[in-house]
Amino acid sequence: MKRLLILGAGTAGTMIANRMVHALDMHDWQITIVDQDEIHYYQPGFLFIPFGTYARADVMRPKREYLPREVKVIISSIEQIDAEQKKVTLAKDNLVLPYDYLIIATGTRVVPDETPGLTEQEWRKSIFDFYTPDGAVALHNFLRTWEGGRLVLNVAEMPIKCPVAPLEFLFLADAYFQDRGIRDKVELTYATPLSAAFTKPIAAAQLGALLEEKNIKLVTDFNIAR
Repeated sequence: MKRLLILGAGTAGTMIANRMVHALDMHDWQITIVDQDEIHYYQPGFLFIPFGTYARADVMRPKREYLPREVKVIISSIEQIDAEQKKVTLAKDNLVLPYDYLIIATGTRVVPDETPGLTEQEWRKSIFDFYTPDGAVALHNFLRTWEGGRLVLNVAEMPIKCPVAPLEFLFLADAYFQDRGIRDKVELTYATPLSAAFTKPIAAAQLGALLEEKNIKLVTDFNIAR
């Protein structure tokens, strides 16, 4: 029997597992998927939590709900990949998983500590991330009682998971503060390391005026240092 091992049960790993169950003869194959978390987060939903459209529970589901019953699921972090021996060692009980084919779909993670000063005393008080569940909830708790001022969205480094997410956030913020009746008290600024808000020519031509129309200030070629 051939062994397919998938590391990571996020969106990519889950899609691969489902497609392989239908593409392979499961009498001849064993598919195993490993992930360190039981819970699947619908990451695009993080964008809507700060504005109260979604709550945290709305973007959470058990990962096993999305995986075929033919797939063996192991919850553990990964200690080592030995490509020469074709085996993976897990943190859980030092379990060793041999494989014939390996797919790595472990994704990315947010690392705010790489920016000096970011996670000090103002972290999640006046400085927030919104692409983690904790960060999105903390920002929601802040925004619902905020009375206005300057809100700067800074893209710290490229590439990012979703190129348009920062702009979507600002457009949602514009609507949110209008609904609260305080848009005239809020200054929205978009700071990006890129040379334009929209990098694709067609998008720039069609959507470039939206920032000005919505009174969102644009700061380009901005590379945060601290």
